[in-house]
Amino acid sequence: MENSGILLVKKRLVIKVGSAVLTENGKLAFERLSNLVDLIAKLKNEKNYEIILVSSGAVAAGFTSLQLDKKHVANRQALASIGQPLLMKHYKTRFKEHNIICAQMLLIADDFDSRKRTAYAKGAIEILLEKNILPIINENDVTATDELLFGDNDQLAAHVTYHFKADMLAILTDIDGYYNKNPHQFDDAVIQKEVNEILPEMLDMKHTPNTEFATGGIATKLKAADFLLKNDIPMFLTSGFDLENAYEYLLNNSYKSGTIFKAKE
Repeated sequence: MENSGILLVKKRLVIKVGSAVLTENGKLAFERLSNLVDLIAKLKNEKNYEIILVSSGAVAAGFTSLQLDKKHVANRQALASIGQPLLMKHYKTRFKEHNIICAQMLLIADDFDSRKRTAYAKGAIEILLEKNILPIINENDVTATDELLFGDNDQLAAHVTYHFKADMLAILTDIDGYYNKNPHQFDDAVIQKEVNEILPEMLDMKHTPNTEFATGGIATKLKAADFLLKNDIPMFLTSGFDLENAYEYLLNNSYKSGTIFKAKE
């Protein structure tokens, strides 16, 4: 049975895709990246959505050119500096096939703590969206210190959604939704189609990133959902490996699998 979702009236959507989706066996997963591009193009061209993409994958892209030990912070920063332009090159090449121009924006947590800096970033975003250009956002983890970083792109995407006045955040990840217990450990785990509240014990879950390049896990996604719920903004969580449910929800306002986080009406 399909669930009905939330109609995107204003049509401004943030899509976040993580390293777990964009990488495979230490390399960029080009087929998944390409499928994501096709989804975004369809949303823009057929539904006229304003899309902001928050994309991980810079470290993984850098690792394809230089194999450094990722456990060291300086090495990860170096890999990100190599990988960010490579990642953008792949996005630009594929989006060009759909006549979509991309723009890059690198942000840190401090950019949302300063009213002036937030206003500057929002001004740039508004111009890009007005001109039908796709902003691609990542965290600027090359030179920023730890206290200035979100540390994971789930939190970055939630703040982008809130501060840039988007109607919804869609997170594409390596699971098809939020379960009542870990589906990798319990066969009787049941997916939660709708969640209206994030309880404290849910936020206490251990971070469990599932790839060597990932920095988050389900806990960071719940934290992002909690932030958005408190600001009355919905979040949709579904698989980035198989985009069937993302297509169904974002194009047709229904879905068979996935989790919608939204405040009670």
